[in-house]
Amino acid sequence: MKTADILALSYKTVTSNKLRTGITVAIIAFGIMALIGIITAIQAMNQSIKESFSTLGANAFTIRYKDRNITIGRSSRVAQTKKGARPDKNSNVGKKIDYLQAKMFKENYKFPSLVGLQLNGPRSLIAKYGNKETTPEVSVNGGDENFLLINGYTLQSGRNFSRLDVETGRNVCLLGSDVAEKLFPRNKEAAVDKIIRIANLPYRVIGLLKPKGSSVFMQMDKVAVTSYNNVRRLPNTGSSYTINVMVDDVTQLEPAIGEATGTLRAIRRLDIKDNNNFFIDKSDSVAETFISLLSSISGSAGAIGMITLIGAAIGLMNIMLVAVTERTKEVGLIKALGGTRKSIRNQFLFESIIISLLGAIFGIVLGVLVGNGFALVVGTGFVVPWGWVITGIIICSVVGLTAGLWPAIKASKLDPIVALRYE
Repeated sequence: MKTADILALSYKTVTSNKLRTGITVAIIAFGIMALIGIITAIQAMNQSIKESFSTLGANAFTIRYKDRNITIGRSSRVAQTKKGARPDKNSNVGKKIDYLQAKMFKENYKFPSLVGLQLNGPRSLIAKYGNKETTPEVSVNGGDENFLLINGYTLQSGRNFSRLDVETGRNVCLLGSDVAEKLFPRNKEAAVDKIIRIANLPYRVIGLLKPKGSSVFMQMDKVAVTSYNNVRRLPNTGSSYTINVMVDDVTQLEPAIGEATGTLRAIRRLDIKDNNNFFIDKSDSVAETFISLLSSISGSAGAIGMITLIGAAIGLMNIMLVAVTERTKEVGLIKALGGTRKSIRNQFLFESIIISLLGAIFGIVLGVLVGNGFALVVGTGFVVPWGWVITGIIICSVVGLTAGLWPAIKASKLDPIVALRYE
């Protein structure tokens, strides 16, 4: 019997047992769907993270008084302590960067760069103009004249802050694109020079920001930017300043960080043996941290998929053993007509592999659709994890081969005389 004939007979046998085949295919498909779906969703999240942080540039870094604590599940990034450093008894560990320290840093930092001071204001605010108002999603950020350039914003119309705006802390703001579109739906550029209310306080809009794009992780256009001196007077405001530094060339980043470390250590009066009581983040470090944490979830997804596929392999093997028992007389007839052990073994192996591959195809399609449903939520494009798709097909082929091997060998060893007499 030729291989093509064996394959055609195997396919016909599989399709003739629709209920049994459907249940087995469904078990395998759900395992692959869980694996591919989670991986697709994770790749969509990675893409969203990269898009969110891509505008910040690789030539900038941020100084804050404490390390970021980014947690997904139980994973977190923990700050490292330098080996051999003594406990910081008098180094004000955890002490926030106050206004005077931030101001002194900007005045004393001599490395050729742009230095911007930032103070985060309240979140989840409502902005109003006339009878129009936004949902409570507006964030207020306090910055200076360098805030826009360092944070990757561009003016669409109006002007940037002047030194006088920053020093006096007067109620002026730069409006994010989403906020302006909500308050001025016909022409958002009309927002410039209008008086709006944020948290029931009047602000004159001096500039409109170009759309920067938002994701599930960062809402970059639902902001109102004012000066840090203005934010200091608002309730629910961050108590520590953030210092942002941007150099001209990415190759100068490490020397700039070294200079910044020495400057701030002197301002915060740290002894030479004391640890730093502040933390420096490169612009892409947050994205890298998120992505590294998401990669651990990929491993968990793989484990979940493999457990499901192991269960599916056991179920498939049992079904194939039942098929051997049910088709004992058929096997005996094939042997009586000259069928070889090899052809019978191949027939049962092909049946097992066909069922596994059908499960893989349905599982991959469902997994990609489920994963890209999440991609729509985070606002990224269509994602297909081709590497995992190929891996899924290979895994299912191996599952089918492994699950069908013992039943196929058992069928091929049946005695034709005993098999023909089987009832």
